[in-house]
Amino acid sequence: MKIVGIIGNNASKSHNRMLLEHMAERYGAENEFVLAEIKDIPLFNADFMGQDVPASVNELADLIESADGVVISTAEYDHAITAALKSVLEWLSSVRKPFQGKPILIVGASLGALGSVRAQDNLRNILTSPGLYAKVFPGAEFLVDRAGQKFDEDGKFTDQGSIEFLDMLFNQYLDFIAEQKA
Repeated sequence: MKIVGIIGNNASKSHNRMLLEHMAERYGAENEFVLAEIKDIPLFNADFMGQDVPASVNELADLIESADGVVISTAEYDHAITAALKSVLEWLSSVRKPFQGKPILIVGASLGALGSVRAQDNLRNILTSPGLYAKVFPGAEFLVDRAGQKFDEDGKFTDQGSIEFLDMLFNQYLDFIAEQKA
Protein backbone atom coordinates (compact mmCIF):
# COMPACT_ATOMS: atom_id res chain seq x y z
CA MET A 1 0.00 0.00 0.00
CA LYS A 2 1.06 3.58 -0.52
CA ILE A 3 1.20 5.53 2.73
CA VAL A 4 1.94 9.25 2.95
CA GLY A 5 3.37 10.45 6.25
CA ILE A 6 2.72 14.14 6.86
CA ILE A 7 5.21 15.81 9.17
CA GLY A 8 2.86 18.02 11.17
CA ASN A 9 5.21 20.89 11.87
CA ASN A 10 7.70 23.02 10.01
CA ALA A 11 10.73 22.43 12.25
CA SER A 12 13.76 20.90 10.56
CA LYS A 13 14.43 18.74 13.64
CA SER A 14 11.45 17.43 15.52
CA HIS A 15 10.47 14.24 17.29
CA ASN A 16 7.46 13.97 14.99
CA ARG A 17 9.77 13.97 11.97
CA MET A 18 11.89 11.31 13.69
CA LEU A 19 8.78 9.24 14.44
CA LEU A 20 7.68 9.28 10.79
CA GLU A 21 11.23 8.52 9.64
CA HIS A 22 11.15 5.51 11.98
CA MET A 23 7.83 4.39 10.51
CA ALA A 24 9.05 4.84 6.93
CA GLU A 25 12.14 2.77 7.67
CA ARG A 26 10.30 0.08 9.63
CA TYR A 27 7.26 -0.33 7.35
CA GLY A 28 8.70 0.83 4.03
CA ALA A 29 9.87 -2.61 2.91
CA GLU A 30 6.29 -3.88 2.67
CA ASN A 31 4.59 -0.58 1.84
CA GLU A 32 5.51 2.47 -0.16
CA PHE A 33 5.96 5.02 2.65
CA VAL A 34 6.51 8.60 1.47
CA LEU A 35 7.19 11.52 3.81
CA ALA A 36 5.55 14.86 3.03
CA GLU A 37 6.83 18.21 4.23
CA ILE A 38 4.57 21.13 5.04
CA LYS A 39 7.24 23.74 5.72
CA ASP A 40 7.07 25.27 2.23
CA ILE A 41 3.31 25.75 2.19
CA PRO A 42 2.35 29.39 2.74
CA LEU A 43 -0.03 30.48 5.46
CA PHE A 44 -3.63 30.07 4.34
CA ASN A 45 -5.46 33.28 3.56
CA ALA A 46 -9.00 33.36 2.17
CA ASP A 47 -7.92 36.31 0.02
CA PHE A 48 -6.10 33.75 -2.14
CA MET A 49 -9.35 31.98 -3.02
CA GLY A 50 -10.03 32.19 -6.73
CA GLN A 51 -6.37 32.82 -7.47
CA ASP A 52 -3.75 30.30 -8.47
CA VAL A 53 -3.24 27.75 -5.72
CA PRO A 54 0.40 27.56 -4.61
CA ALA A 55 2.26 24.71 -6.29
CA SER A 56 3.25 23.29 -2.89
CA VAL A 57 -0.43 22.90 -1.96
CA ASN A 58 -1.25 21.14 -5.24
CA GLU A 59 1.78 18.85 -4.87
CA LEU A 60 0.69 17.79 -1.38
CA ALA A 61 -2.91 17.29 -2.54
CA ASP A 62 -1.67 15.13 -5.45
CA LEU A 63 0.42 13.04 -3.07
CA ILE A 64 -2.50 12.53 -0.67
CA GLU A 65 -4.89 11.65 -3.51
CA SER A 66 -2.43 9.02 -4.79
CA ALA A 67 -2.12 7.36 -1.37
CA ASP A 68 -4.09 4.49 0.10
CA GLY A 69 -3.71 6.06 3.54
CA VAL A 70 -2.16 8.99 5.36
CA VAL A 71 -0.33 9.08 8.69
CA ILE A 72 -0.16 12.51 10.32
CA SER A 73 2.36 13.03 13.10
CA THR A 74 1.45 16.06 15.15
CA ALA A 75 3.29 18.03 17.75
CA GLU A 76 1.36 19.75 20.49
CA TYR A 77 1.66 23.47 21.14
CA ASP A 78 -0.67 25.08 23.67
CA HIS A 79 -2.97 22.02 23.68
CA ALA A 80 -3.47 22.10 19.89
CA ILE A 81 -1.89 21.19 16.57
CA THR A 82 0.74 23.48 15.10
CA ALA A 83 -0.28 26.61 13.22
CA ALA A 84 1.55 25.23 10.18
CA LEU A 85 -0.53 22.04 10.14
CA LYS A 86 -3.78 23.94 10.72
CA SER A 87 -2.97 26.20 7.79
CA VAL A 88 -2.26 23.22 5.53
CA LEU A 89 -5.57 21.63 6.48
CA GLU A 90 -7.36 24.91 5.71
CA TRP A 91 -5.76 24.98 2.25
CA LEU A 92 -6.70 21.37 1.57
CA SER A 93 -10.28 21.74 2.80
CA SER A 94 -10.77 24.79 0.61
CA VAL A 95 -9.20 23.99 -2.74
CA ARG A 96 -8.87 20.26 -3.43
CA LYS A 97 -10.37 18.11 -0.65
CA PRO A 98 -7.90 15.19 -0.96
CA PHE A 99 -8.73 13.87 2.53
CA GLN A 100 -12.35 13.10 1.70
CA GLY A 101 -12.85 9.41 2.53
CA LYS A 102 -9.11 8.90 3.04
CA PRO A 103 -8.08 6.57 5.90
CA ILE A 104 -5.98 8.58 8.37
CA LEU A 105 -3.82 7.42 11.28
CA ILE A 106 -2.90 10.08 13.83
CA VAL A 107 0.34 9.72 15.78
CA GLY A 108 2.41 12.20 17.71
CA ALA A 109 5.34 12.92 19.96
CA SER A 110 5.84 15.56 22.60
CA LEU A 111 8.30 16.37 25.35
CA GLY A 112 5.53 16.44 27.96
CA ALA A 113 4.02 13.66 30.05
CA LEU A 114 0.80 13.51 28.01
CA GLY A 115 2.43 13.12 24.62
CA SER A 116 0.34 14.92 22.02
CA VAL A 117 -3.02 13.76 23.39
CA ARG A 118 -4.75 17.15 23.19
CA ALA A 119 -3.34 17.91 19.76
CA GLN A 120 -4.48 14.51 18.51
CA ASP A 121 -8.00 15.17 19.78
CA ASN A 122 -7.89 18.60 18.13
CA LEU A 123 -6.68 17.06 14.86
CA ARG A 124 -9.32 14.31 14.95
CA ASN A 125 -12.05 16.96 15.25
CA ILE A 126 -10.63 19.00 12.39
CA LEU A 127 -10.21 15.99 10.08
CA THR A 128 -13.85 14.97 10.44
CA SER A 129 -15.17 18.47 9.77
CA PRO A 130 -17.02 19.53 6.61
CA GLY A 131 -14.51 20.13 3.85
CA LEU A 132 -12.15 17.41 5.03
CA TYR A 133 -14.38 14.38 5.82
CA ALA A 134 -11.44 12.07 6.47
CA LYS A 135 -11.91 8.51 7.74
CA VAL A 136 -9.88 8.72 10.94
CA PHE A 137 -8.71 5.36 12.30
CA PRO A 138 -10.78 4.70 15.45
CA GLY A 139 -9.53 3.36 18.71
CA ALA A 140 -6.07 3.48 20.21
CA GLU A 141 -3.95 6.56 19.86
CA PHE A 142 -0.19 6.46 19.48
CA LEU A 143 1.37 9.00 21.83
CA VAL A 144 5.08 9.33 22.46
CA ASP A 145 5.42 11.13 25.77
CA ARG A 146 8.77 12.44 27.04
CA ALA A 147 10.05 12.13 23.49
CA GLY A 148 13.46 13.52 24.43
CA GLN A 149 14.08 10.29 26.36
CA LYS A 150 12.74 7.92 23.67
CA PHE A 151 14.89 8.98 20.73
CA ASP A 152 18.67 8.72 20.80
CA GLU A 153 21.14 11.41 19.76
CA ASP A 154 20.97 10.15 16.16
CA GLY A 155 17.18 10.53 16.07
CA LYS A 156 16.45 6.80 16.30
CA PHE A 157 13.32 5.72 18.16
CA THR A 158 14.53 3.47 20.98
CA ASP A 159 11.54 2.77 23.25
CA GLN A 160 10.91 -0.93 22.62
CA GLY A 161 7.48 -1.06 24.28
CA SER A 162 6.28 1.85 22.16
CA ILE A 163 7.74 0.29 19.02
CA GLU A 164 5.87 -2.97 19.66
CA PHE A 165 2.62 -1.08 20.25
CA LEU A 166 3.17 0.94 17.07
CA ASP A 167 3.73 -2.30 15.11
CA MET A 168 0.39 -3.66 16.34
CA LEU A 169 -1.40 -0.36 15.68
CA PHE A 170 0.06 0.06 12.20
CA ASN A 171 -1.02 -3.46 11.21
CA GLN A 172 -4.54 -2.68 12.44
CA TYR A 173 -4.42 0.54 10.43
CA LEU A 174 -3.48 -1.39 7.27
CA ASP A 175 -6.51 -3.64 7.89
CA PHE A 176 -8.64 -0.49 8.30
CA ILE A 177 -7.41 0.79 4.93
CA ALA A 178 -8.26 -2.54 3.30
CA GLU A 179 -11.76 -2.44 4.83
CA GLN A 180 -12.31 1.09 3.50
CA LYS A 181 -11.28 0.01 0.00
CA ALA A 182 -13.56 -3.06 0.02
